[in-house]
Amino acid sequence: MNVTINEDALAGMQALLGEQFADTVAFCCSEFERLENELRLALNNDKQEAIRHAHSLKSNAAQFGATSLSNLARAIEQGLIQDDLANMDDNMARLSAQVSGSKSQLLQWLEVNCS
Repeated sequence: MNVTINEDALAGMQALLGEQFADTVAFCCSEFERLENELRLALNNDKQEAIRHAHSLKSNAAQFGATSLSNLARAIEQGLIQDDLANMDDNMARLSAQVSGSKSQLLQWLEVNCS
């Protein structure tokens, strides 16, 4: 599993958010987990809800520099929109590792750059 974090995006958000940055990153990491869980719950029950959660995960991840997670969420979103079930299982199988890896790298970056 390859997790990619865009440190320039993180530094930009840090400059924008100032002293609220650390709390916002921690919240964002919990949002990654919540959106993954919501996506999994909606996946076989409500396609539009699943698309919405994938879209939100894609956007949140991109905003905080979690590039590989954002790209995977985009692939899941597009797969749902296009009914591309061939790649859906593989992408969903990789999602938990991307969420936990991105969260770990973001929190590690936070510790190094904001302590």
